[in-house]
Amino acid sequence: MYKLVALDMDGTLLTSKKAISPRTKQAIQAAREKGVVVVLASGRPLEGMLNSLTELEMNLEQDYVLSYNASLVQRVASKSVIRKQILTGLDAKNIAALARELGTYVHAFSPQRGLITEEDNPYTKHEADINGVTSHVCDFAELADDEEIIKVMMVAEASVLTNAIAQLPQELHQQYTVVQSAPFFLELMNPNSNKGTGVAMLAEHLGIDASEVICVGDAGNDHHMIKYAGLGVAMGNATDDTKALADHITLSNDEDGVAVVIEDFILNA
Repeated sequence: MYKLVALDMDGTLLTSKKAISPRTKQAIQAAREKGVVVVLASGRPLEGMLNSLTELEMNLEQDYVLSYNASLVQRVASKSVIRKQILTGLDAKNIAALARELGTYVHAFSPQRGLITEEDNPYTKHEADINGVTSHVCDFAELADDEEIIKVMMVAEASVLTNAIAQLPQELHQQYTVVQSAPFFLELMNPNSNKGTGVAMLAEHLGIDASEVICVGDAGNDHHMIKYAGLGVAMGNATDDTKALADHITLSNDEDGVAVVIEDFILNA
């Protein structure tokens, strides 16, 4: 029996109109009534997840969330952190220098400063808008080397970012977890930080085995948790490389793909 379901948000839980469908909401509620733990695992900060968590009534102290691609694993109500794997100001400065060389913008999330960028740009504005936060222009050279930085992102128009990714130094992939969460977002995090390690930690915390976990996603930042789960599921709208990793492919986010998974493997199992 599956006891834990981890759901990506954008492209998975949310439709293309950024809504939770009634069928998906009902399936999640029914699974929770059966005692199944359902958590959201997103690249978003907790602030950008609260509306969905509230709509799903998953906003109490016994509820958990994986934010910033599981750089933080938190209790929802108190926002208390039970796992933290993050970066430093020195990391942000080094990544920003590389971003400039490769022709992309850069932004980062700081516990103290919020969403910061070296230069106003449409991709950081999109990040701010979808999460309901404000971005601040900041010279990354001013960051203290030991200042806490949650994650850093290279952001640019899709073709520019694709070209930049092709030029990334190989050692960067040893130094950081590098995942693409959208055609215009490349995320760099602590090497121990990804949705797979985050879900694994939460499962262990709850006394749940990997074989009892379902993880559902659609993009590169979901790969680690899809590979970890007893049942790794790709959405019908997922990228081809995500589908290739999955144990099962469901319908798209506009066809109640999450609801179908929960109904087939939990409610009607």
